[in-house]
Amino acid sequence: QVQLVESGGGLVQAGGSLRLSCAASGSIFSSNAMGWYRQAPGKQRELVAASSSVGITNYADSVKGRFTISRDNAKNTVYLQMNSLKPEDTAVYYCNLKTTGPHYDGTYYYRDYDYDYWGQGTQVTVSS
Repeated sequence: QVQLVESGGGLVQAGGSLRLSCAASGSIFSSNAMGWYRQAPGKQRELVAASSSVGITNYADSVKGRFTISRDNAKNTVYLQMNSLKPEDTAVYYCNLKTTGPHYDGTYYYRDYDYDYWGQGTQVTVSS
């Protein structure tokens, strides 16, 4: 089992910056992808940014040039530096870890089981 603990959300004025952190603990396979999703009221959860364990990154078009994802594999921690924040960035931000590995459910053994873990979410509010 894997636990994800997020920190760093809060209230900031438009144009300001925030840094989110997410620390993963538990049985973590070395090959994984960690990222950030967000969900605004009345909207679907969307990918903000993700990073593989070898440093390949992916960003939503709406945050390119403003947000930077980074990770410390030794600490199993992923960060999201958010600059030039806009009111439309207001949302609950969720940390996510995806990985593939063995899994036994008590009956069947899966060699390549897709794991998908989520943090509890942290609120980011950007005032205009």
